[in-house]
Amino acid sequence: MDTLKVRDAKDVEEVVRAAIASEQPLEIIGHGGKRGIGHAMATNAVLDVSALNAVTAYEPNELIITLQAGAPLADVLALIDAKNQQFAFEPVNTAPLLGTPATGTIGGMIAAGLAGPRRIRAGGARDHLLGAHAVSGFGDSFKTGGKVVKNVTGYDLCKLLAGSWGTLSVMTEVTLKVMPKPEAERTLLLRGLDDATANKAMTAALGSPFDVSAAAHLPKSAFRTGAEGLSDIAGQGEGEAEALTVLRLEGITASAAHRAGSLRQLLAPFGTATLIEDVASAALWSAIRDVLPFAASGALGAWPVWRIVCPPASGAALGTQLARETGGDVIYDWGGGLIWAALPPKPHAHAPAVRARANAAGGHATLIRATDDVRREVDVFHPQAPGIAALSERVRASFDPKIILNRGRLTRSAG
Repeated sequence: MDTLKVRDAKDVEEVVRAAIASEQPLEIIGHGGKRGIGHAMATNAVLDVSALNAVTAYEPNELIITLQAGAPLADVLALIDAKNQQFAFEPVNTAPLLGTPATGTIGGMIAAGLAGPRRIRAGGARDHLLGAHAVSGFGDSFKTGGKVVKNVTGYDLCKLLAGSWGTLSVMTEVTLKVMPKPEAERTLLLRGLDDATANKAMTAALGSPFDVSAAAHLPKSAFRTGAEGLSDIAGQGEGEAEALTVLRLEGITASAAHRAGSLRQLLAPFGTATLIEDVASAALWSAIRDVLPFAASGALGAWPVWRIVCPPASGAALGTQLARETGGDVIYDWGGGLIWAALPPKPHAHAPAVRARANAAGGHATLIRATDDVRREVDVFHPQAPGIAALSERVRASFDPKIILNRGRLTRSAG
C-alpha cells in the first residue's frame, strides 16, 4: 500500500495530478476510522490528509469556525464546547458501532454527512457547511461558499460535498456554522409503548408547539438486556430491555421546564411521562446518536447494522415488519424517520428484505456495518433510480472525470 502524506493543498494538487497521469486512483483518508463503510476501493494508493489538522480561524461571536479537513473531531468539539458552542446537527461518532478508535476528522464528518437526533430541527451536516476549499479530480484547487451565514452567490457546491464520501473532491479546509449550546435540556420518558403507539406519541410531540428537538423510540428487546449506554434508564423486565420512548426539549431553563410540563400533559393519553435532566439527558441522547445499543463491543456486535431513512409516518410499520421477518432488533430516531436495524448475520445481510421494505416506504437504506465478505456481495449504498443515478454520474464526472477519487466506494460496479 503506497501512502502519500500531504502537508498542504499544493501537495494534494500534485498527488492528484500524478494519479491522473499514471491512471492510479486514490483512496482518501484522514485516520481511516470510516474505512469500513462502503465498498473496498479499487486502488493501492492512499492520500492521507491527517497532517492538515489546524484550526485556521474560530470566531465564537460570529458563530463560525474554519478548519483544515484533517482536524480531529474530538479536539474540535472540545474547543467549541469550551466556548459553550456546538455543531447543532450532532455529528454521529461511528467508532462504537464500527469498533474503531475514535479518531474521526472534520473532513470525514462532512464526507459521511451523518447527523444525530437534532437533525429534525437543525438540519444535516450540509446545512451547516458554509464553505470549503478542495481539490477536484482534475487536480485543481477550488473554493466554494464563504465565511458568512448568508452567502447565496452562484451554485452552492459545498452542499454536494456533504455525504459524497470523498468521491467528488479532496477537501482541504472547511468553514462551519456553530451554535450556542442550550442552557438546559429536559427529556420525557414514556415506558412500555409498542412501535405504532410510540410513533403516534412522537408525531404528537413533534407536531406540538413545544419545540421538541429530538424524538426516539427503543422497542422492547430481548437482545439489548445490557442496554449499552442506557442501563441506568432502560429498566429490565424478565431478561428484556423494556420499551422506551424519549422526547427532548432544550433552551433556557425556565422555558425547557415549562414546555416539558405542557408536553407531559399532552402525552398523558400515552402514559405517565417521567423526566430526566441535563447530564442524564445528554448521556441518553449521545447513546442514541452513536447507536450504542448496537455497539461492536456489545451483545449484537457481530450483527450487520443498517441505517434506513424513510417518511416518519412509515417508520413504525417498516421497523416492526423488518424485525419480525428477520429476527432482528431496531431503534427509531427522528420521530420514526430514521431506523437503525441490527439483523442476524447472513451472507446478504438481509439486503433483499431491507431494500424491499425501504423502497415500499419511499425510503433508502445504507449498510453501515458488515464484514468484508458481505460488502463484496451487497450494495452498501441504496441503488438509485435511473434518473437520479444519471444525474449523480454527471455531477461526479464534472468533478472527477477519470474516477481518480475513492473509486468503487459507492458502487460495486465502478472501476
